[in-house]
Amino acid sequence: MSVARAEFTKFRSVSSTAWSLLSAAILIVSFGILYAMVRVTRPPADPAGFDSVGVSLAGVQVAQLAVGVLGVLVITNEYSSGLIRTTFAAVPRRTPVFWGKAVVLAAAIFTLGLPAVFSAFLTGQSVLSAEHLDTSLGEPGVVRAVVGGALYLVVVALFGLGLGAIIRHTAGGVAAVIALLLGPQMVTGFLPTELADDIYRWLPSPAGLAITTARPDSTLLSPWTGFAVFLLYAAAVLALGAWRLRRRDA
Repeated sequence: MSVARAEFTKFRSVSSTAWSLLSAAILIVSFGILYAMVRVTRPPADPAGFDSVGVSLAGVQVAQLAVGVLGVLVITNEYSSGLIRTTFAAVPRRTPVFWGKAVVLAAAIFTLGLPAVFSAFLTGQSVLSAEHLDTSLGEPGVVRAVVGGALYLVVVALFGLGLGAIIRHTAGGVAAVIALLLGPQMVTGFLPTELADDIYRWLPSPAGLAITTARPDSTLLSPWTGFAVFLLYAAAVLALGAWRLRRRDA
């Protein structure tokens, strides 16, 4: 508990933390509103198949980069400043420090992400209501999709933390986050369509984002299956990061 408190103190005292969290919240809400406005000007031919929840949560896909970068910074900032040596001198076992960072990071992202995603949903639906394209929280799968948006961002941040622990360099960690979250989808675009579709749904970002869909999507895994796959990706990266912290000098 004392390690978590110390990590929370460090977390809130770094200016990049506040800027990353603020950026994520703004992106979640603003892109949801903007995309809803675009869809109102271009209403679907078949409203019955329209995914209004996905439209209002479009900002989650953009905000994932902000929280992924924050996850990297949580640990690489200490390496770049040399503070990590002081931290490990105070807690020689190292692993509690890493998991303390993970707990604090996850709590912060969920605490900020949940109200931001709900705000994006409500404001997006308000815009879509002009063309009667909106839906309510009471519809099947909607609450799960909205809460899932916040959960997805938490796992992205932990994914970034793991990569930061592995690479230990801010630029390299940020590049790895972008490459692993967005790069594989670009690569599948060069594959035959049937093969690309089969691979796409198992990639980290598409798998995790399945939980943010309220309607069945044949291109994605089922919501909880996809999220479980993404959790496995994040768990593997975190485990490798923890191993590297134990095995390598600060």
